Amino acid sequence: MQTDGERLIELLHAGKSMLLFTDAGISTGSGISDFRGPEGIWKKRQPVYYHDFMRSEDARVEHWDYKLETWPSFLKARPNATHQAIVRLERASKVRAVVTQNIDGLHALAGTSAEKLVELHGTNGFVECQSCGKRSDPGPHFQQFEKTRQPPLCECGGFLKPATISFGQNLRNEDLERAEEAAKAADLVVALGSTLSVYPAANIPLLAAASGAPYVIINRGPTEHDHLPDVILRIEGDVNGIFPPAVAAALEHS
Repeated sequence: MQTDGERLIELLHAGKSMLLFTDAGISTGSGISDFRGPEGIWKKRQPVYYHDFMRSEDARVEHWDYKLETWPSFLKARPNATHQAIVRLERASKVRAVVTQNIDGLHALAGTSAEKLVELHGTNGFVECQSCGKRSDPGPHFQQFEKTRQPPLCECGGFLKPATISFGQNLRNEDLERAEEAAKAADLVVALGSTLSVYPAANIPLLAAASGAPYVIINRGPTEHDHLPDVILRIEGDVNGIFPPAVAAALEHS
């Protein structure tokens, strides 16, 4: 009888236009906390909602303070074996898109191309003006905030904010459209390290499955999609110990 690992290798080998959906479970192997997990920072403090950020100086201070607290871990983080395995699949012309909820920028750092990458929840790699949209390097803004405790402003006078999607802030339409188009065209969808509990992002794998793509989930712990008949393979465990060797085996036979 075929094992789950053998089935995964078979699917990865056969896939020619796959959608890879990634979340915090792949980045813990790079030293980045799962902020929603039991030890996550959102268990220790309340998130700042976007409308509060735009209306209140105190809320902007709170948001920048949180980002300053987490910034060192993002600076130190480096791509791990899962990020690198995804790049290997892309270079083998097997990837339609990499859709991620992660804001750490590690897919791009590993070498996933901008044409394939959809960062649904934005990125910590830039600071963005909420008025004119101009993006800039976060480093100097964090240094300024740490010294002055005053949230930085853009040259145009607009509020600057790390270019991540805050609670209560809409996802970018262009990102959703790219993800949805890729999902509809995918011949395999693999969710990696996600509880699949944050919407509308978690709809993307379902859209691929509804379009006929086999749906695989690899995660440590339960997900909200585990019970769905669309899921043809559910593997429990650490993504970083399961996915990279399966990719290596699949590519050996390509």
